[in-house]
Amino acid sequence: MDESLFRILVMIQPEKIIIADDHPLFRQALLGTLKAKLTYTIWLEAQTIEELEQQLTNHNDSDLLLLDLNIPGAHGFNTLIHVRNHFPQIPVVIVSAHEDHDTISKAMSYGAAGFVPKSTPVDDIYSAIVAVLSGSIWLPGSFEQKQRDNNDKGIADRVASLTQQQYRILMMFAQGMLNKQIAYDLNVSEATIKAHATAIFRKLDVRNRTQAVIVIAQLNLTEAGFQQG
Repeated sequence: MDESLFRILVMIQPEKIIIADDHPLFRQALLGTLKAKLTYTIWLEAQTIEELEQQLTNHNDSDLLLLDLNIPGAHGFNTLIHVRNHFPQIPVVIVSAHEDHDTISKAMSYGAAGFVPKSTPVDDIYSAIVAVLSGSIWLPGSFEQKQRDNNDKGIADRVASLTQQQYRILMMFAQGMLNKQIAYDLNVSEATIKAHATAIFRKLDVRNRTQAVIVIAQLNLTEAGFQQG
């Protein structure tokens, strides 16, 4: 475990953590390890929605909730949404056997502070708890990498949609050249450059030159594929 996370945990020392999961073997295996690391923490367990509601009501000062989306009585993300609406002071980390990109994205959009697949090693679950208690978001590395890959691919596809002339103008934007200078170098009118600029901004889904340059900087472009024309 990262030494900085350990120092954070020493300072935080969570008093109460609720774990809502109906699988006794998983719950006990998880608690067996976490209790040894979080020796001063009171662990409150719930196996159903009714038990969870009772724990939340009786212990609304809890530091964290570890929630299985499929706990009996739950209906999809309704439990997560309910907890975030009625107990907003308690951060929620989803611990689930479902670890597909869509499920993780929805959980985070509905207010989860972290998402931990049940296949995650217990030491990493511990790190996730520490991260969330310190105010950070925790996500599986594969999800973060896929987000970055998807984002890069989206940017690359938009750049690739530019014509050869539009791409050349975009690179001139990146060099800080003015429309008048670009028009002179390409032997076209300034109005033509403005028309190309409008098309470039539309294809890149940006509003101005600065945003367009930021987009290509994300790919660190020296050359790119583009349509002929």
